[in-house]
Amino acid sequence: MPRRLLKRYMPSPERIKNSKSLRFMGTMLHDPNLWHLNRHSVARAMAIGLFVAMLPMPMQMLASASIATPARANLPISVGLVWLTNPVTMPPIFFTQYKIGTLLLGTPERTMPIELSLAWLSAEFHHIWQPLLLGSILVGLILATIGYSATMLYWRFWVSRNWQRRKLRRRSQT
Repeated sequence: MPRRLLKRYMPSPERIKNSKSLRFMGTMLHDPNLWHLNRHSVARAMAIGLFVAMLPMPMQMLASASIATPARANLPISVGLVWLTNPVTMPPIFFTQYKIGTLLLGTPERTMPIELSLAWLSAEFHHIWQPLLLGSILVGLILATIGYSATMLYWRFWVSRNWQRRKLRRRSQT
């Protein structure tokens, strides 16, 4: 796996451990698997980050960190992945999840106004929350499974390819 590239963009564990806002977590942040880049911790982080990113909830980063810590997943990767649903990508992703939920539940789709407002959302929330939640959980589970499996396969491919290259270099040197 391209560790150097990932390590270049990840914050240092010491910087996060010494953060004043995270002192309440105590020694939970001292687990090495939260910071090391190994196949299992990165794959778990992919699954957690992708699943939480698809949930329509506030404070996704906190939820991702809360799940990643006891699961011993790479914390920066799992927290960073929730930014897949940012203010630009959130409307089309959640709308697609809502449509999937209505299809699975067999409920009619609600018409969306041209301009979203809090008044419309509060009036329609009781109609849209079930399909949105079902679609979000389903898409999240599917993406988490794909992310975990793809990370495990890609990591194995990368290690195997590097192993073969080293074998070829050793043969050419002799």
